[in-house]
Amino acid sequence: MATAAALGKPERAGRKPVTSKAELSHTALVLFDRKGFDQVTVDEIAAAAGIGRRTFFRYFPSKNDLPWGDFEELLARMDGYLDSLPETVPLAGGLCSAVIEFNRLPPGEVPYHRQRMELLLGVPTLQAHSTLRYAAWRRVVARFAGKRLDLPEGSLKPQAIAWALLGLCLAAYEQWLETTDTELTGILQESLKLFPDVLDGQAGV
Repeated sequence: MATAAALGKPERAGRKPVTSKAELSHTALVLFDRKGFDQVTVDEIAAAAGIGRRTFFRYFPSKNDLPWGDFEELLARMDGYLDSLPETVPLAGGLCSAVIEFNRLPPGEVPYHRQRMELLLGVPTLQAHSTLRYAAWRRVVARFAGKRLDLPEGSLKPQAIAWALLGLCLAAYEQWLETTDTELTGILQESLKLFPDVLDGQAGV
């Protein structure tokens, strides 16, 4: 929920400060929407959230990390989900199901997630920073693919699979942002139908 300061309303005495990464990210997203990403400072975000600058950096290393929310935790869950899949689940099917679960959002989070992706895909300042997060995401995919193919995760096939899957996801996100009445998971499922074709002919798929 957006804070009073983020919405331009007077703050009330004793206002409860944010207490989680998700709350701080939501507060920042409201400010970014109002003023533009590059125009908002860390000090403004901290003030709107009712915390000090030092506390802000306990949550996020930089302003550029805010649109990602609690990405590390979600990525750890995706990694754990993949590790829990039985060997009988095909490589392509396992990765596609993990992507859908990774992107399954509570209804109240969807508007914030749309804002996040608009920023991450549209703000030049963030695009370079995003490569680090995409690399972390691809490592999770490549680790699972390498395990299934009995190959080092850094070798060509696991890396190609990770890049291909990321491309399909980003294509789905771009389509989702161009609509207002389509569910993200539905568009992802349509895009991921292409994934088995990408892997066609590889052992273990």
